[in-house]
Amino acid sequence: MRIHALALAALASILVAGCAVDGTEEEADDANAEPASSEGALRVTGFVEPRLSATERANVLAKYDNVDDGGVIPKKLLEDALVFFDANKSKITNKNYLTVVDFSKHSGKKRFFLIDMRTGSVQSHVVAHGSGSDADNNGTAEKFSNLSGSNASSLGYYLTAEIYSGKHGRSMRLDGLSDTNYRARDRAVVVHTASYVKEGNSKQGRSWGCLVLDEDVKDAIVDKIKGGSVIYAGLSSS
Repeated sequence: MRIHALALAALASILVAGCAVDGTEEEADDANAEPASSEGALRVTGFVEPRLSATERANVLAKYDNVDDGGVIPKKLLEDALVFFDANKSKITNKNYLTVVDFSKHSGKKRFFLIDMRTGSVQSHVVAHGSGSDADNNGTAEKFSNLSGSNASSLGYYLTAEIYSGKHGRSMRLDGLSDTNYRARDRAVVVHTASYVKEGNSKQGRSWGCLVLDEDVKDAIVDKIKGGSVIYAGLSSS
């Protein structure tokens, strides 16, 4: 009986740590990346999500007609990201890059779009979503949350923040700018890499809400978008 109890305790500790039994599909994110604020979720202020008329929106987008001329990024997601970028340009410290994540796409597809705002070119990569967004582990995110403990991905605008060394090595913190993701820092939702994400996989593993990239590209991407670049996570279809 004692051996049986110890075995159950060991299994429970693995599950609490957030890892799948085989260690390949889901792995705990860096839960101690940033201590929770005693006053609640941290939030960067001063950013706005503009409400523009059709004419105003068209005028803004005309400034960026060189961006993604190959039509890689879903049009509505790209346009929303560009309008936000333009409205908050004075507060964005890294204007060289803008990132769009399309969580409508299956995790096996390239859905992390890195835009070079100087040239308009786009790089596409795979990225994991949270286990709380994909309870069936079928590769499709269906639920999003801003709540601590949800282990879900959050939609909205993010600002990249500081680099640190954590459980998954060199990682980057994020601050949520929207009502749907403002607890990102308190939830330790960060950018990191893990063995369960690899370009070419038919389905990526799941995080606890972090944006997890392939190890082969993570550092290059982090070096480009660190220090106050905008990431927009949205849905191209409902």
